[in-house]
Amino acid sequence: MTNSHSDDPRALIRYALVGGALTVALFWTLLLAHETLLLIYVAALVAIGLSPIVNWIQRHPRTPRNMPRWSAILVIYLLFLGILIAVAMLVLPPLIDQARELWSQMPTLIQRGQQWLIERGLLNRELSVQEAVEQAPGTKTDAVGTIVGAIWSVVGGIFGLVTILILAFYLMVDSENIVTAFQRLFPRGKRRRVREACESVTTKVSAWLGGQLLLAGIIGGSAAVGLWLMGVPYFYVLALVAGVGEMIPLVGPLLSAIPAVIVGFTVSPQMGVGVAIFFFIQQQVENHLLVPKVMERQVGVSAVVVIVALLIGGSLLGIVGAILAVPTAAILQVLIQELVPETKSD
Repeated sequence: MTNSHSDDPRALIRYALVGGALTVALFWTLLLAHETLLLIYVAALVAIGLSPIVNWIQRHPRTPRNMPRWSAILVIYLLFLGILIAVAMLVLPPLIDQARELWSQMPTLIQRGQQWLIERGLLNRELSVQEAVEQAPGTKTDAVGTIVGAIWSVVGGIFGLVTILILAFYLMVDSENIVTAFQRLFPRGKRRRVREACESVTTKVSAWLGGQLLLAGIIGGSAAVGLWLMGVPYFYVLALVAGVGEMIPLVGPLLSAIPAVIVGFTVSPQMGVGVAIFFFIQQQVENHLLVPKVMERQVGVSAVVVIVALLIGGSLLGIVGAILAVPTAAILQVLIQELVPETKSD
């Protein structure tokens, strides 16, 4: 019996080395481009989440026949822009007034806070803003560099957001061709199941987007009512911060509570403690009841999976990982549901 070329040990070693080198090169490339890939993934999630709305607009009885898909997407973008402008017109006037008043009262509030710390022996003397910044651990005195870094971060964030919206626009325009091309990667008999899985993923991701907006509205509204009933000044600004912070899992609610607690302590120690207790209770309800239950009802992912996904996503990618944890878990759930029956049948 003759030995084939593939049985040559040296050839197998060469193939193994080449395969290993290609694998390492692929993973290294993915590592270098992880920020771009993450941007593409977020854009894909936005496109998947908005696709049901685009389809509904195209199929609505009052929609003109043969309405181009790009125009339906543009309607959604303009609708969201109109909602933002309307909310801004309602919120900005009192928000600006309260923010301006808060800024004018900031020196007095800082002085009161320092006096409260001095009376309890937590601070030796009053510090100026410059002294406080210089003595803060881990801070740099290069104000110009700090400002430039902050501006650059804002510009980068805006650029990333615009890139996500533009990329999501084109993904939604070409979504049917993308799904069709993805189906062709599978045998003909499996393509119907692949399309059904894609539709299930679309439904879950769209529900996740709705759930995030619902949670932000609940937290912002409850914070506004609670702070107003407690008599906390600038409750309009603080409630808006709480609602926006809800969009950032894990650390967002905690960071958004800090300004409210500080403002409360500047009024009185009792109010500061009361505000801290209010936000603590709100965060406990949000973490253990609202987020798991809302996401379980909206997305169809169990509360345990939601909590575990948030912890894993936060540990891997920080805030961004926590934001993407639930939709990613929903996508993996669909994949597992499709793969497990096929494994059992084999």
